Amino acid sequence: CPITFFSKGHAMQKEVAKPTFQYQPRIANNNNNNEYKMGTGTPQQNRCLAGNNNNTDVSFVFCNWNKLLKNNPETVRSWIQILRKVPNSILCLLENPKSGTEYLRKFVHEAAGTIDETKMNSADATTLFPWEAFIPGDGEALNDRIHFLEWEKNPFDHQRRNLDFCNLMLDSWPYNGHTVAQDALYAGVPIVTRSDGLDMSSRVTTSANIVLGLPHLNANEGGTQQYEQIAIEMATNHTLYTQTRIKLIETALQRNPMHPYWDVPRYVKNFEQGLRTAWDRFLNTDTNHNDDAVAVKDHILIQETTLAQAGTYDDEIAKHPQEGPFPIL
Repeated sequence: CPITFFSKGHAMQKEVAKPTFQYQPRIANNNNNNEYKMGTGTPQQNRCLAGNNNNTDVSFVFCNWNKLLKNNPETVRSWIQILRKVPNSILCLLENPKSGTEYLRKFVHEAAGTIDETKMNSADATTLFPWEAFIPGDGEALNDRIHFLEWEKNPFDHQRRNLDFCNLMLDSWPYNGHTVAQDALYAGVPIVTRSDGLDMSSRVTTSANIVLGLPHLNANEGGTQQYEQIAIEMATNHTLYTQTRIKLIETALQRNPMHPYWDVPRYVKNFEQGLRTAWDRFLNTDTNHNDDAVAVKDHILIQETTLAQAGTYDDEIAKHPQEGPFPIL
């Protein structure tokens, strides 16, 4: 697509499951009726594979499957506030890496608590250890609502899990999800993101939501507060959430022409045009000329051809069948 930088091959790969509007019912198992089968159950039923020891229903499932290192403390504090404002919701994360899970839980416990200012201002404050002035909050209860999935080696199976385990993705900041975000979007999982970053890596999902026609998921000016408000509204406003999810899935399934966001052949045409333009300019530039009037410009403007603008149709795809299937390394 000419107005996004990220190339998405999901709609062109046969190995990637297409999103569905309806969730498939859970398949009963002779030994365990609650055993998870890929492609079945709602995120609320599957509960991030956490089980249901306390016999409570899950109202909504937030998720984030990026590397844990992509999230700064500010972002995790937002997740805490979101969980607090959406009763019986859970947060499904990925063990990436597994060794980081205990540190995230420790941070949640500490961030949920407060410091006893009376003790800190007392005469004995100089001899206090930091934890002696710590007042636990609801960190333990919050950690009971945060669960981790194991790493899935097969990337196509991992992508399919989005539909089974995620209602809404809470994007990472200051480093957004990249491939992880595309996996979620193609599974019909909307993403709430902050749009106040200044560099490309913090605005990937902002770009995606605009092209997909979902700008209401972008926290453009409010930082953490607006990010939290959008997530809470999506989780508690069933109509808004359903409309958003349906619109997202429709973009993934759109054919003749493909939706611009998922139209990789169109992306390739424009990319090739850019390479040709850059090469032609290089060949026609006198690098020894010192006249500023003919100095090389900083940017190249790529004008889409009429053919590319028309989008990709099924008959064109049929002319170039996929070679595969691609091996899983």
